[in-house]
Amino acid sequence: MKLWLAPNGLHIECGEVSDAKKIAELHAQAFYRGWSVAEFEGFLTNKAHTPIFVASDKKKSIAGFAIIRQTGDEAELLSIVVAKNKRSKGIGAALLRAILDDLLNTPVEKFFLEVDEKNYAAIKLYKNFGFVEIAKRSGYYRDKNGKKSTALVMSLQLE
Repeated sequence: MKLWLAPNGLHIECGEVSDAKKIAELHAQAFYRGWSVAEFEGFLTNKAHTPIFVASDKKKSIAGFAIIRQTGDEAELLSIVVAKNKRSKGIGAALLRAILDDLLNTPVEKFFLEVDEKNYAAIKLYKNFGFVEIAKRSGYYRDKNGKKSTALVMSLQLE
């Protein structure tokens, strides 16, 4: 994986096992059921199938990350998170651009993701990149109060 530039003096590169704690903290801030440090360490040791793209500054302060899973000619965005104080600055778009650029060097032909139907900013981002809704999963997400929401399944055909 190469290095990509991102807004606000950040760059995007492949995450390292030493990033697992910070990545887990960011994930827990964004999702009710955050993944553990050990889970992220596992992903980071299996970069061929679950690369994590990390947006950080020169001091390695992580502003966001995105993790994908690749299998054959398909890939799935497992999670994308930008720190709350760094949102709406183009970092999510830069992470997605880096992923798509990297996938061009693989046999992946179709890219999938799931997004909460209430996450309007993310849906707008994905649509701007050409993702289209292909299905819905009712009750897929659950918040800390037990309320359920629907996931939109989206896909993008890579050329």
